Parts: sequence; structure tokens; C-alpha cells
Amino acid sequence: MTCALCPITVRKAMQGVAGVKSVAVDLESGTATVVFDPSVTNANAIVTASTNAGYRASVKR
Repeated sequence: MTCALCPITVRKAMQGVAGVKSVAVDLESGTATVVFDPSVTNANAIVTASTNAGYRASVKR
């Protein structure tokens, strides 16, 4: 992420996944913290949404 709009794009992409409850994106660290309902979705679906929006993502556990 390189500009102020990048976190907004990432957040919207992740929030578009059914089951996502909240998304907090930190531009400086290039990270997102996502709270989601695991009975509805999973981390891979959220990563895919970010990647499809043009921002490669991975799960950090």
C-alpha cells in the first residue's frame, strides 16, 4: 500500500466478504486486522478478496 486510498480499497474489499465483522487497516505497517465469523467465511476468502482488489495479502497467525 502506497497511498491514503489504498487502505480504503483493501478495507472495502475485505468488508465485502460475507461474515466479516470489522476490518482495521494500518497503512504504515501494511497490515489489516480482520474480525470474522468462521462459520460463514475463512481467512483464505478474505485474502482472496484483497488480492482480487489488487493488494496481495497473506495470513499472519
